[in-house]
Formats: sequence, C-alpha cells, structure tokens
Amino acid sequence: MTIRTLDLTNIALMIISCLAAYVLPFELFLFSYAVLGPLHYLTEISWLHKRDYFATGKRDYFIFIPLAFILTYLVLFETGMDAAQWSTNLIFMCFISAIGMVFLQGWFEKFLLLCAAFIMGFLFSRYEGFRLFFGMYLPTLIHVFIFTGLFILLGALKNKSATGIASIVVFVLCGASFFFYKPILSWYHVSDYAVNNVHNIQFDGLVYAVVHMLHLDVKAYKDVYHVVFQSMPGQSVMRFIAFAYTYHYLNWFSKTSVIKWHLVPRKWLIVVIVSWLAAVGIYAVDYMLGLEVLFLLSMLHVFLEFPLNYRSFIGIAEELGVKIKTPSPIVATAPAAAPAPVVKKIKKGK
Repeated sequence: MTIRTLDLTNIALMIISCLAAYVLPFELFLFSYAVLGPLHYLTEISWLHKRDYFATGKRDYFIFIPLAFILTYLVLFETGMDAAQWSTNLIFMCFISAIGMVFLQGWFEKFLLLCAAFIMGFLFSRYEGFRLFFGMYLPTLIHVFIFTGLFILLGALKNKSATGIASIVVFVLCGASFFFYKPILSWYHVSDYAVNNVHNIQFDGLVYAVVHMLHLDVKAYKDVYHVVFQSMPGQSVMRFIAFAYTYHYLNWFSKTSVIKWHLVPRKWLIVVIVSWLAAVGIYAVDYMLGLEVLFLLSMLHVFLEFPLNYRSFIGIAEELGVKIKTPSPIVATAPAAAPAPVVKKIKKGK
C-alpha cells in the first residue's frame, strides 16, 4: 500500500467514523470500546514489545506493570478522594517516567526521576485541575485524539505528502464539527442499554466534565443524567468521544501493511485472537464485567505507549527544524506515526 493510498484510506475512515458518531453516538462508542478496543490493546502491546517500547533500556517498561496493577485495584475496588488522588498520581508517575525512558540512559537517573514524579504527584493530586488532566483526560481523550493527531501529523511531515496534510485537516475538522453542527435527529433516542452502560463504566462523568470545561450552555438541565443523555451539548461531546475512539482504533488497524503489527509468531497470533474473542464475549454478556476484566490491559497499553508519544513530539519538532538530542532507543525502528522509512525500504527492495 502506497503512502497516498494509506492517507486516502484514513480520510475515508475518518469520515465514516464521523458520520456514524452523528447517527449513533452512545452506541458507536460502546461498540468500538468493546469490539475494537481489546484487539487494539493486544496487537499494539505486542508490536511495542518487539521494539522494546522505544525506550533506552531493555527493561524500562517493567515499572509500568506494578503501577498498572495498583491503579486497577484503586479504580475497581477503592472509592473516595484518596483513591482518586492516588490513581491520578500513578498515571502522572508513568507519564513522567516515560520521559526518562526517552531522554535518560542510566537506571539510577530514571529511578530518581520516578521518585521526583511521586513527590510532585503527591503534592499536586489534591488539585482538581491536576486530577482532571492526568486522571481523566490523559488516558482517554488525550490518548485517543491528541496523540492520534500527532501521529498523523508526524507521518504527513515525514512523508511530505499532500494527502497526509489533507488527512490531518480532515481529522481536525471532523472533531471540531460536532461543536458547530448540531443536528436534531428526532428519531434518535438513547437506548436504555447505552444509558446504563455508559453510566456503569463512568464515561458519563467524562462527558459531563468536558461539557463544563468548554462552558457549554446546559443551564436548562438539572442533573448529570439530563446533561449527558438529553441535552444537545451532551450529545455533541459524546459524538466527539465516539468519533475519537472509533477512529483511534481504525487508524491503528489501517497501518497493517506499513508497520506490520500482525507479523508475530503463529502461536502468539492465536493467543491474541482467542483472547480478543473471549473479551468480546465477556462484554456481550456483561459490559461492566468486560470493563473490569480488560481495565488492566487498557491502562497498560496507554502507559506503554508514553515513550512513543514523546518520540512523536520529538519527531515533529525535528521535522520543523528543531533539533533535540536524545539517546537512541534500543531498537532503531520508525514509530507508528512515521511509516515513511518502512515504505521506502519496501520500494527499494522491489
């Protein structure tokens, strides 16, 4: 698949995701999260592992595993402000630790950075803005929309592709459209299934937080339920979320021919497929149970991607002429957002 074909394919996937989000926002999100999400976690973690997570140390990623387990315990089994603060602190620690995995080489320097992150997180996690950014937005909307946008931008800059630039423009326009074009679909009513499960997995809290962050007018609605499921601003935010998650997953799967994430040992591929089918089955039986079973894997894939996110920032800066000196990762492989080197090798091989 050529770069131009890949760009055009992604533009088509953006438009399809956008239209589907307009029509069935809550239902599309639940479908994408339960069906596309688990397969994305499994295949991306496998792909990152083959590349040593783009870190400077072969075992750097070990720190993410216990932190992800602790976070899972806090989210699923603990309640209250203390649990929320500690959860936010753990995400912040992982995000800062990833800086060391990209910019530092010595394990002692990385350990000191982790300790500093723990202290800073402990001091700042009592503030609502800090908790909202790191505890709510970073592992959700920033991960699926902002970082995806950065990957697209880096690929467009590296490839110097007109269709690549067009794809980032379409991506931004699709995301912004939900807040400017607000169709009233008289035939659409949120199903009880969607209401119950969006609430059970606490994504109504995310919708509500974004509505208030953007200062959208919801004065006529008296509570969270009516704001999220009945108001036009609430549905606009949910459409944006559904689009961001759906395209985030589809964007990953569209890169199969470029980054070759599917090229794994046959036994591992069977494990991935069986695990994915089991996960979808659990979601089908009990959506909340599916979230609980898959929560560790979903958060782990977010954490493990942090070093790649930083390398994408660096790649964009370098493409714009800003040189940033960093140690080379263990595996000198192009990141997901920059498929150009892989494609060029394929062409030369021909």
